[in-house]
Amino acid sequence: MSTDKLRFVNQPVKKVDADALVTGKAVYTNDLAPADCLIVKIIRSPHAHALIKDINVTRALAVPGIECILTYRDCPDKRFTMAGQTYPEPSPYDRLILDQRMRFVGDAAAIVAGTSEEAVKKAMKLVKIKYEVLEPVLDFRKAKDNPILVHPEDNWKSLCPVGADNKRNLCAHEVSESGDIDAVLDSCDIVIDQVYHTKANQQAMMETFRTYTYLDTYGRLNVVSSTQVPFHIRRILANALDIPKHKIRVIKPRIGGGFGAKQTSVSEVYPALVTWKTGKPAKIIFTREESLIASSPRHEMEMHVRLGADKDGRIRGIDLYTLSNTGAFGEHGPTTVGLSGHKSIPLYGKTDAFRFTYDVVYTNVMSAGAYRGYGATQGIFAVESAVNELARKLDMDPTVLREMNMVREGQVMPAYYGETAQSCALDRCLARAKEMIGWDRKYPRYDCGNGKVRGVGVAMAMQGSGISSVDTGSVAIKVNDDGYYSLMIGASDMGTGCDTILAQMAAECLECDISDILVHGVDTDVSPYDCGSYASSTTYVTGMAVVKTCETLKKKICQRGAEYLNCAVDDVEFDGQKVTDLKTGKSISRQEIGNRVMCFNNEALSASEAFSSPTSPPPFMAGIAEVEIDKETGTVEMVDYVAVVDCGTVVNPNLARVQVEGGIAQGIGMALFEDIVYNEKGKNYSNSFMQYKIPSRLDVGTIRVDFESSYEPTGPFGAKSIGEIVINTPSPAIADAVANAVGVTVRELPITAEKVYWGMQGK
Repeated sequence: MSTDKLRFVNQPVKKVDADALVTGKAVYTNDLAPADCLIVKIIRSPHAHALIKDINVTRALAVPGIECILTYRDCPDKRFTMAGQTYPEPSPYDRLILDQRMRFVGDAAAIVAGTSEEAVKKAMKLVKIKYEVLEPVLDFRKAKDNPILVHPEDNWKSLCPVGADNKRNLCAHEVSESGDIDAVLDSCDIVIDQVYHTKANQQAMMETFRTYTYLDTYGRLNVVSSTQVPFHIRRILANALDIPKHKIRVIKPRIGGGFGAKQTSVSEVYPALVTWKTGKPAKIIFTREESLIASSPRHEMEMHVRLGADKDGRIRGIDLYTLSNTGAFGEHGPTTVGLSGHKSIPLYGKTDAFRFTYDVVYTNVMSAGAYRGYGATQGIFAVESAVNELARKLDMDPTVLREMNMVREGQVMPAYYGETAQSCALDRCLARAKEMIGWDRKYPRYDCGNGKVRGVGVAMAMQGSGISSVDTGSVAIKVNDDGYYSLMIGASDMGTGCDTILAQMAAECLECDISDILVHGVDTDVSPYDCGSYASSTTYVTGMAVVKTCETLKKKICQRGAEYLNCAVDDVEFDGQKVTDLKTGKSISRQEIGNRVMCFNNEALSASEAFSSPTSPPPFMAGIAEVEIDKETGTVEMVDYVAVVDCGTVVNPNLARVQVEGGIAQGIGMALFEDIVYNEKGKNYSNSFMQYKIPSRLDVGTIRVDFESSYEPTGPFGAKSIGEIVINTPSPAIADAVANAVGVTVRELPITAEKVYWGMQGK
C-alpha cells in the first residue's frame, strides 16, 4: 500500500465532527440523560483503611425524593475488575460494587439515589456509618509482605498468571532477561546506578466521569457512558451485577476526553445498580474533586536503573527494577508495569544483556489505572535520565551517545518481546530535532545575563501499536440505497479523531469522497466488536480492519455489478463510482447498484472483517527541551520544545500534529507541575485544580512538531500509532535540560523550583 498519489490518506482532512464541535452541537452523556432520571451520588470513606460496622439509613430514607440508599448488603458478593481489558483480564478480580472494607480515603461506602440533587445531598448527611478504623499501608516501598493486608478476602482471584498474591499485597511480579547482566555490568568501565521516582498523575480530561442508565422495553439495562471501552464495560457490568451479558447494552456518545482514565469503569457500576434495583433511569456525574480523589490516575513508580557502558560510550547492559503502586485495587497494575521496561530498554540496540524485574503492590491510596503512555512514560523517564547521566559522566554529547547506541531499522529487539524493528526512522527523528532546536549552537547551556541561564536536554521514546496477539478491531460497511456507505465501528473516538481517519482510509480504499461515508459511533448492540480505544491501537488495528473490509466489499460490488451487466466478474472493474464491463464498455453506477439491491435480492451488500496482529510495531520519537532557569529562585520556565515523530505514514497531518502537541503539553505538566500529595492518614490533598496544577497554554512555551515517516509493512497504508508515544519524552528531556543548565540532577518528578534551588545550594 504505497502512499504515492493518495487522495485522502496522508492529507489534512477536516474532522468529520468538526462543524458540530465548533457550533456547540456535539452531544455528550449528560445532554442525553432524561430530565426525570434519578440523581446518584456516592458516600465516600473518610478513612484509608476501615471496616464498616454499621450503617443507619433510617433518617436519610425519610428525606422527600429519596428513592434508595444502597450498601454492601445490597450488592452481589462476587469480585470483578473495573479494568477495561480483553478477557481474561490480567488485572485481578478484587472489587465489589460496594464493600464492607474501605481501602482508601474516598472509597465508595454507600450509594444514595433520589429525584433531586438537593434531596440526595441532604440524605447523604443523614446516613450514619460506624467504622472500625484499621492501620493502613501508605508507603508502597513497605507494602510487599507487610503484615497489614489490603485484600485479605478469600474470594479475591487472579485469572492470569501474573505473579499476583493478595496475601503478600502483590498484584504482579515478573523477571525477564537476556544474557548475563551481572557479568556484563561487572565488566563495564562505567555503571550508572540510580533510583528514579514518578508520582501518580491525573488525566484531567475536561469531561469528568459520567454515566446514565435505564431499562428498555425488553427489561435490558441500557448504559450511556463516557467510556473508551464500550464492549469491556458490558462485560464488567455483567460481572459486577452478576447478570448475563445479553441483558446489557452500552452506548458511547461523544467523549470530552479520556487519556486512559475512561479505560477503567470508574462510574458505570453505581447508576447501573440503582437502575437494576429500582427499574428507574439514573445518572451519576462525578465532581472534579471526585475525579481527582477517586478515579484512575497514572501508577506511581520507583525505578532502580543500573546501566553499564564502555569508556567509548557503547551501552552494554541495562538492569531495571520497577516497583509500581497500584493503590487499593489492581486495575491495569499487571499490564502498565511491563511497559516501563519493554518500551525503554529496547531503545538501545547494542546491549549484550538486559534484565527487567518488577513488583506491583497494593496500598491504601486511590487505585491507579491507565494514562496515556501506560507505564512506558515512567520507564522512559528513568532509563533516558540514566543515559543522560552516563553522557555527563563520559563528558559526551547525549545526542552523539544516542546516535552510537540507538535501535535501527531491521534490528531484533530482545527486550521488546523479540520483535524486529521493521520500520524505524529514530535516527532521522533525532537529527531533525537537533536541527530544529539548534542543538550544536545551544548545547549544553548558555548564559542569558540577568541571573538567567538556558539549557537544552534530549530524550528518545518508543511505544507500540495495539497489544500484539490480543487486540482485535473490526468494522462493518454496508452499501445503502443511492450507493452511500455506512461505516460501523466499535472503536471509541474520544476527541482523537479516529472516526475521521477511519473514514479517510475507507474513502481511499473505496475510491469515493469522504462525504459518501457515514460513520456510526459505538453501540454494543449494533457495532462490530472492538477492544476499544486504548494501547495506541485504533489507527493500526482498527485501520487494518477497515482496509480488509473495503477489499471484501469491493469484490462483492464487482460481483453484483457483473450480475447486473450480465458478464463475468473477471471482466469488470470498479473505479469507486461505477462497475464497468471492460469488454463492452457498459457500466452501472454505484448509486444504481445501491438502489437495485433494495429490490429482489438474496444477499446483503455489506462486509465485515476483523484484524488482530501478532506484532505491535513501535512508533519512535525524539524530543528536545530548552528551559530557562532563574539562578536566584530555581524557577524553571519552558522556552521551546521540539518533537519529531516516526509514526509510519501520517494518516492525517493536522490531527497527528495536535496529538503530538497535546501529549507534549501533558508531559510538560508531569515534568514540572503535577504533584499528588497525601497526608499521614492517606487523605489526598490534591483534590482541585487549585492544588493539582496542570499547565495552561502560557506554561508550556513553544511546542514545535515535525514528522519523519517510515513505512510499516504490516500497517494500513504503512501507518503506526501516535496517540501515546508523544507524552514520553518531556520528563527526561526537561530533567536533562535542567541538569545541563545548572548542574542539578532531579530524579523525582515534578521538577520544582525548590528542588532545583536546594540542588544548586547543595553544590
